[in-house]
Amino acid sequence: MNYAFIFPGQGSQSISMGKDFYDNFDLARELFEKASNILNIDMKKLCFEENELLNQTQFTQPAIFLVSYIAHTILQQESPILAHLALGHSLGEISAICAANGLKFEDAIALTHKRGMLMQQACEGKDAGMMVIVGLEDSVLENFCAQKREEGMSVWCANYNGEGQIVLAGKKADLAQLESPIKTLGAKRALLLPMSVASHCPLLESINKDFKEIITPILMDNFSLPVISNVTTNPYNTKEEALEVLSNQLTNPVLYKQSIYKIDSEIDAYIEFGHGSVLKGLNKRLSQKETFSISDTTSLKEVLEKLHK
Repeated sequence: MNYAFIFPGQGSQSISMGKDFYDNFDLARELFEKASNILNIDMKKLCFEENELLNQTQFTQPAIFLVSYIAHTILQQESPILAHLALGHSLGEISAICAANGLKFEDAIALTHKRGMLMQQACEGKDAGMMVIVGLEDSVLENFCAQKREEGMSVWCANYNGEGQIVLAGKKADLAQLESPIKTLGAKRALLLPMSVASHCPLLESINKDFKEIITPILMDNFSLPVISNVTTNPYNTKEEALEVLSNQLTNPVLYKQSIYKIDSEIDAYIEFGHGSVLKGLNKRLSQKETFSISDTTSLKEVLEKLHK
């Protein structure tokens, strides 16, 4: 069986994420403690107790990465499975590289925190935001955004999540102004997301160089699995390629839908690691193949049973 290991990005977070793993596995408790010590953040408090920080990108990113890493590591501990390739959605590409042994846990958890801080820093004072659009064809929305940029607005297509589901990034005031015109185009939904950054668009150009400098010393020369690039949809497995695509990913759209279409013929099933089963939901509309999701001990047992039938 050819499995694709897939990893979610921002938007999959919520209070209590990872708690079930923490309560049931020593490994999860050790990794929560290790992450807390590295970042000087109480990750248990961040993930398990009501707080304002979990939705701030510099905290969201390490929390999502940590739970994905735990889910993947526990599966490998319970029943080692070799993937055909790995794929992440946005931030999830760092989790995918970790699964492909391209980054050490200690470096990756620090990287996700720094990545979040850089993104927040780049968007400060820019009134940045993101908006999900449902029900329009890609080309209609792309042409509409191009036209609005010519009129002086800052709006771009940032995430291609599925047929008729695209997330826009840009200035919040511009996005809010476009809500009504986008619905006039035929969109079923245009909803501003509770985000203070604008990912995968030119508003992040100022941090590209800094990000590249951070990842250069910590990436391994070669990976054990091919990782699919969000930017190109092509596989890569070397440090040299990763440096290019990861820094470009900050300012280019996430081609998740296109990536699934491209790899689907060589994949028998997908396994999602992390909280929320977000990618499983997206995959239902993109592929006939089954997507298993591992987010707690119950789903882990279900997946193990299905994999060993």
